[in-house]
Amino acid sequence: MILDSKSNRNKKIKEIIRFGVTGFVSTIITYGVYYLLLFFLNASISFTVGYIVAFIVNYIMTVSFTFRVKASTKNGLGFVVSNIINYGFCVFFLNFFIWCGLSKTIAPIPMYAICIPINFLIVRFVMKKNWNK
Repeated sequence: MILDSKSNRNKKIKEIIRFGVTGFVSTIITYGVYYLLLFFLNASISFTVGYIVAFIVNYIMTVSFTFRVKASTKNGLGFVVSNIINYGFCVFFLNFFIWCGLSKTIAPIPMYAICIPINFLIVRFVMKKNWNK
């Protein structure tokens, strides 16, 4: 019984680490596109384009690497919905921190600190849900 508990804990820790790797890659892509587009577009549009670009990589990594589940229409739709929710939080907090006086290049940092943990919980629920029941 104790071994099962330790094994489950290790699996969850590894899952969180893989989520961190996937999130890091996605965040770098999002921020890189955001930063480059800031020279031409406003912050919300720049972030949106970066988010869309990273979304594709994020889904592929989420199913194949982070949660190691089979890609399906149902978890794909769940991933889309969870990312729409996450996107809303991100844009809100990005603009909130810009409104509070942070520069457009720094505002994503506290935004990510708030949104990444929320996104983990939402995406984990979607990917781990047993859709066959």
